[in-house]
Amino acid sequence: MTTHEATVTSDGWTVSGIANDDGSTEYRGLRFARADRFCDPVDEQLVGAVDASRWGLMCPQTPGFLETMVGYDADSAGEDCLHLNVFVPPGASADSKLPVLVWIHGGAYLNGAGSLAWYHGARLAARGAVVVTVNYRLGALGFLGADNFGTLDQVSALRWVASHIASFGGNPSNVTIFGESAGGSAVISLMASPAADGLFHRVWAMSPSIGQLRTRERAETLLAEYLSILSCDTLAQAATASIEDLLAAQNTLITRPSAGYDFFSPAGGGSGLSHDILGEAVRNGVPLVLGTTRDENKLFSAFNAEFTSKNEADWVAASESTFGSRAEEARSVYARLRAGEPWELISAVTTDVGFRQHARRLAEARVAAGTPTWMYWFTFASTSFGGRFGSCHALDIPFAFNTLDAQGAEALTGDSPERAAIADRFGHELISLATHGHPSWAQYDTSTRSTLVIDATTTLVDDPEPEIRALFS
Repeated sequence: MTTHEATVTSDGWTVSGIANDDGSTEYRGLRFARADRFCDPVDEQLVGAVDASRWGLMCPQTPGFLETMVGYDADSAGEDCLHLNVFVPPGASADSKLPVLVWIHGGAYLNGAGSLAWYHGARLAARGAVVVTVNYRLGALGFLGADNFGTLDQVSALRWVASHIASFGGNPSNVTIFGESAGGSAVISLMASPAADGLFHRVWAMSPSIGQLRTRERAETLLAEYLSILSCDTLAQAATASIEDLLAAQNTLITRPSAGYDFFSPAGGGSGLSHDILGEAVRNGVPLVLGTTRDENKLFSAFNAEFTSKNEADWVAASESTFGSRAEEARSVYARLRAGEPWELISAVTTDVGFRQHARRLAEARVAAGTPTWMYWFTFASTSFGGRFGSCHALDIPFAFNTLDAQGAEALTGDSPERAAIADRFGHELISLATHGHPSWAQYDTSTRSTLVIDATTTLVDDPEPEIRALFS
């Protein structure tokens, strides 16, 4: 695609970005804040002439699965990472007042950046929105103890959007936050942030890792463990360590047992967040769309030799550990609804425990509170590697952004022709929520449990797999 310079000008500043030959424009690496290590972010406003033709640095990290697939470059990382990117559709101007979609990336609160190729927002923006993708501090830099620096970064980015997005064609009074995995739980946590009140108006959470959200007490316990690994007595001492030592200690801590992989994540009652994150998310009246994929944990298990070697005895033990006296019933239900090898059945259970049932319980609680909620279930199975991934975690990301041709995407999604129509439907629903305050299907309730099942053929289903839901009731 041929690119040229694009500019946006307002009082006191001019931003120079990229104009694509389809008429869309993008502005990369816009600084929204600065932050010293282990300190709150300080908001930055646009001023003077700003070059927005290059991506900003991503937060220092040990690359994960997605970062490896898209070609992680360690030279692109640094602590001066609080940047965002703006994607504007063809023809937009300061008078357009388009809905705004703000993406909070996932990566277990350890990895990722808003600049990754799978999150390129041009095609989603072309549906009639301004799309913003955000960096925030990760791991020990972002979520150490009860200091939710990463959450405060996200709020700072939303304040930047409120101040500046109108000049790019967006409507600051119509902002939708959306994210996947850690990003999904991050947007839920923002529903419990008093500082973010009024900065967003709709929420879409893809495969939210709700189990990662921590109490303040748990966060402080993990802080003590981290400092011990780092051989520091205080946070002030840790602040003087090298970034290499901070990451090494972080990598040591995450090898320890944890039910929710909650080593670094938002802490209720910590900075920027109310004590009861999920309770506040239940009571928050903004429209919320929640969804998971059918086979979330196959992303982590399908090529793990230790996991795929599990046998029938392991399946029995796993079912008994999860379901107790109902283990035999559970094995029968899963064998009927999710036929497969023992490792696949165990993976199905861990998917339900770690993702689907958390989302379902949150939806039920919001229904009881009278707050508007919709549910979907992404069941399209990848054809990659002979279908081994199934409908795994993160599979829906390139469908949401229609970045199916981005580096590494086809390796996960496969190349089946149905993909284009699924991406079209997913993007349509995101824009529907952003534009109208609701997607196209019926709200969730506890009588019909209407759920949009997204697949090669997308259908609205009442209470999909009630037998599995009953096992967790």
